[in-house]
Amino acid sequence: MKRLILTLVYALSIAGAGLCAPQPTARVDNSAGTEALPPYSGPKARVAIADFDVKAAQATGEIGSGLREMLVTALVNSNRFSVLERQALSAVMQEQELASSGAAQQGAGGPQRGKIKTADLIISAAVTEFEPQASGGRAGIGGGAGVGSGILGGLLGASLNKSHMALDIRIIDSSTSEVLASTRVQGEASDVGGAIMAGFFGGWALGGGLSAYANTPMEKAIRVCIIEAVRYISQGIPATYYKY
Repeated sequence: MKRLILTLVYALSIAGAGLCAPQPTARVDNSAGTEALPPYSGPKARVAIADFDVKAAQATGEIGSGLREMLVTALVNSNRFSVLERQALSAVMQEQELASSGAAQQGAGGPQRGKIKTADLIISAAVTEFEPQASGGRAGIGGGAGVGSGILGGLLGASLNKSHMALDIRIIDSSTSEVLASTRVQGEASDVGGAIMAGFFGGWALGGGLSAYANTPMEKAIRVCIIEAVRYISQGIPATYYKY
């Protein structure tokens, strides 16, 4: 009995150290990891981001809009893209019409017709998977995970909440409609992960419709997925498009 007690105490001390050790924040389908892109100050590619096509059963149009907002912010902050906002185009054109009508007083350098820029590339994305609780399981000791599983069984086993999402990304030439590149990026995270590093994204917030997932594994999965999307777009666009 004494030997059993000593064995349990020893196993608990090892398990405690293992549970306190840094854990991977997420797993992605890309060997590049989630490190930030290196600083960049060269020419930019001019892109427009299409509305996200929401195909995942647990996602909504509002979630798709929030994800698009996050991608726009991340692309701009990467300093590699001139992102043209098409969602606000009607408001821009209204201001131009108002300025040209003579009914409003223009400030210096007010809006002028014929100045709207066009994008060389369209980035489209489809939300194909969105699972805030993709699977359960056990973390730590017990359930087959962690150090000392089996002998302590359910003593230290804890419910493991995993989250997962995926985006299908396409890079399209706006002049020819040719798909230049296409891939699937994904993010996965669980309760045992630490915080996702922000890198060059700064203090970027969750997009609209996503606030319910703040401080959960789903937030980590979302951020990893957006980071991987920016990485892929940066690397998938041919060098000839970086000219502004």
